[in-house]
Amino acid sequence: MPRIALYTLVVCLLAVAAAVVSFAQGSWLGIVWVLLAGLSSNMTWYYVKRGRAAAAQEKSVTG
Repeated sequence: MPRIALYTLVVCLLAVAAAVVSFAQGSWLGIVWVLLAGLSSNMTWYYVKRGRAAAAQEKSVTG
């Protein structure tokens, strides 16, 4: 897994935790955290797929 995918996964998990805490305290600011979690989740999937495609292409070129 590419390093940037791990970073975006960590951001996603932290945003989810922040959303839970925010909603538990009764703040509507949690909506922003939910949106950030969705964005970082999509970025994680993108970089994971991109990393797999690059690895597959490298394997086919060298193999």
